[in-house]
Amino acid sequence: MLNRRDVLLSAGAAVALSGAARAQGSGGAEAQLNKAFDDFFSQALDESPELATSLGLDKGARAAEKSRLSGDGPADVERHKRENAANLARLHGIDRKALTGMAAVNYDSVFYDLQASERFYKGFAYGDGNAPYVLSQITGAYSGIPDFLDSQHTIETRADCEAYVARLGEFARLMDQECERVRHDVGLGVIPPDFCISGALDQMRTLHAPADKSSLVSSVADRAKAKGIAGDWAGEATKVYEGKVLPALDRQMALLEGLKAKATHDAGVWRLPDGEAYYAACLQTQTTTTMTPAEVHKLGLDITAELTARADTLFKKLGMSQGTVTERYGALFKDPKYLYPNTDAGKAKEVADLNALVQGITARLPQYFGMLPKTPLEIRRIPAATEQGASTHYTDGSLDGSRPGIYWLNLRDTAEAPFWDMPTTTFHEGIPGHHLQLTLQKQADLPLIRKAGGFGAYIEGWALYAEQLADEMGFYKDHPDWELGYIHDALLRSGRLVTDTGLHALRWTREKASETLASIDGDPISLAQQEIERYCATPGQACSYMVGKVTILRLRAKAQAALGPRFDIRQFHDAVLLAGSMPLTVLGNVVDNYIAAHKA
Repeated sequence: MLNRRDVLLSAGAAVALSGAARAQGSGGAEAQLNKAFDDFFSQALDESPELATSLGLDKGARAAEKSRLSGDGPADVERHKRENAANLARLHGIDRKALTGMAAVNYDSVFYDLQASERFYKGFAYGDGNAPYVLSQITGAYSGIPDFLDSQHTIETRADCEAYVARLGEFARLMDQECERVRHDVGLGVIPPDFCISGALDQMRTLHAPADKSSLVSSVADRAKAKGIAGDWAGEATKVYEGKVLPALDRQMALLEGLKAKATHDAGVWRLPDGEAYYAACLQTQTTTTMTPAEVHKLGLDITAELTARADTLFKKLGMSQGTVTERYGALFKDPKYLYPNTDAGKAKEVADLNALVQGITARLPQYFGMLPKTPLEIRRIPAATEQGASTHYTDGSLDGSRPGIYWLNLRDTAEAPFWDMPTTTFHEGIPGHHLQLTLQKQADLPLIRKAGGFGAYIEGWALYAEQLADEMGFYKDHPDWELGYIHDALLRSGRLVTDTGLHALRWTREKASETLASIDGDPISLAQQEIERYCATPGQACSYMVGKVTILRLRAKAQAALGPRFDIRQFHDAVLLAGSMPLTVLGNVVDNYIAAHKA
């Protein structure tokens, strides 16, 4: 999966720069659109220094952004509301009917994103389209900023080190602002479930390490030493860490401890103010469709039945015919021949084997894609300080390609990552999944507001499509165990449709949802429960994966039927990818344009 905080940037939080990357146009509606994009772009760099760093734009005139973090207090939220409304009104003032081709796609994509944000700003006094809770086991600065500082804040000069230390102070300020918002939400009756609070506290305690054992201190000190940058950076970072970060973290922990008595065990957002409407809005925003919870639930059940039958056939090829599919997956998880030693050496060997797999699939890309990614991909372990609550995920490289894309692999326990299941995960997070898609989006001839933006149903839908494409490219041939890994992960995604709607629309308990998911994909109940707790904190997001994949496959079948022998998989992939991440409704228009262009 992708790190939501880093990638799902709304149009009001995306950035734009003038220049060659913008759609061309010398007058009229298209020129107005280009200027609007420029202004939205600049506005967001002002609002989000993290975005400037992520894109590699925190230099030159924007160098000061490298010492800052964004604001996240109540006043910041109110300002974002005003900015979003103004930006939406500005797009309303542009004649959409006068736009054609990619200009129309760009307009529709940004407009959809602004409108989705407005839906939450006007409809609810808490949360947004990504999460209802400011702090949970997967939301909050404490869970995202340490990774951001270590992996995206580059250290090359003394000024970079000074900026890092300044950002430690900003991290403390950000945590205090989050406390203000939590108190506001508690006044509305918005409190995370008890298990989400416990999960957050567990991770905060891990983060709350002595300075000499904290990655927040060692990150700058070690990298400065490696670059030969003079100075006592461990000492400078320790002063801020002990003087500001730990006290702010203590305040967050005390706040959450105080909420335990008020928290309930109810898992779904149906219990929140206007909870049913909130979930419906989340589902619409996350899937970029108008599917209802009932429709999503049924889709999950139908796909699960198809995948289970396919898994049964594959298990029989391995000589495993006894027991249910779930029981056989349980046995496969425990098969020692697929497990690496749970040691640093064993974990390094697993990473090395996955790197070899990436090299193999990269060599086959020209048969399936016209444009190829230029930015390199690295596979890294998630740091021990955050691995207990973090999921395997991908963070994209910088806009200029100077920072690689990173596939972060959670190896807290190698028993959770048997190799039969890892090729599909690698295809999803790396190539031809997230890394290929997001890198090509940055290379495409798009306005930077679109290069930087993203929609979960498209992004995660593509990554699931990439898993199937790897099958079509022959990577599971003669490897029924790897193919079972592919089916296992697909069952996880169909199970998400069932359990996410079960939690938030059908009012299932965490326990019922965990047992249901484990019965679908065969994961140990502990892993299923961790998944379910994530869905509790990010309603609707888990549904984006399979809805996106099904839509892309449907549109591909439509193009194949319409074009017959004229259909070229490389041209189809370029049409889908080089138009950038977009709502699924807009993707349908892009594919229609592709069909029309190649029919004659």
